[in-house]
Amino acid sequence: MPYKKRIYVPNQFYHVVCRGNRRDPLFRCHTDFLAFFHILEQLHQKIPFELASYCLMTNHFHLQIRSKEVPLSKIMSLINKRYANYYNTRYRLTGHVFEKRYYDKMIEDKEGMLEVSKYIHLNPVEAKMVKKPEFYPWSSFQFFKNEYPIAPCYLDIRHILDFYIGTMKQKREKYISSHEPSKIGN
Repeated sequence: MPYKKRIYVPNQFYHVVCRGNRRDPLFRCHTDFLAFFHILEQLHQKIPFELASYCLMTNHFHLQIRSKEVPLSKIMSLINKRYANYYNTRYRLTGHVFEKRYYDKMIEDKEGMLEVSKYIHLNPVEAKMVKKPEFYPWSSFQFFKNEYPIAPCYLDIRHILDFYIGTMKQKREKYISSHEPSKIGN
């Protein structure tokens, strides 16, 4: 059965999820996470895209991503191909690194943007890898929590924070408070 054609709407954010083949690890060590970020940075220089949030888990990753000009399928193809080449070379493997096609869903409104971002950042908490999202080093949550780390060129947290009213500090505080244990599941 042929795949359904993907719908690409320029300037629209999508929630994208990619899993390791057979749910095997995509990221085995610190270097693998850094290699993925390096690939994002290289691609961003050639094909502009934006992330509003992200989280790299052991066997999958989440991106809240949009592209203004190039179809998302092209960007994801390049990200996954480059990472698969890196991974297979590093671990002396052949064959598929990713499980089937990536999942994508268009985000249609403010509530969707906030919900997806929260879901992405709480993934390591839900997986019981950490107690709080700020303890997980491979997500964009750190850039929401702390005002001083310099965000990578492909990440723009204002796409999320601008849904809140107030100063940038107040916006950060409101976003962070929505991730507290008493707010989870509400």
